[in-house]
Amino acid sequence: MNLSTTTTPRSVAASRLPAIAGAVLLGVFVLFGTGFAQGKGGMLHNAAHDTRHTLVFPCH
Repeated sequence: MNLSTTTTPRSVAASRLPAIAGAVLLGVFVLFGTGFAQGKGGMLHNAAHDTRHTLVFPCH
């Protein structure tokens, strides 16, 4: 009796699809959520802006 299961590359890719989609959605939300954040003094936007400069990531 063989209890091991085999997975094909297609089934592995299909099982990772929700995680990939979630990561993409989170990234888009963070990018645009901080980029267009409005509020008292734009604190969220300024914090993200300063972080991008600290990481030497071009932002404008």
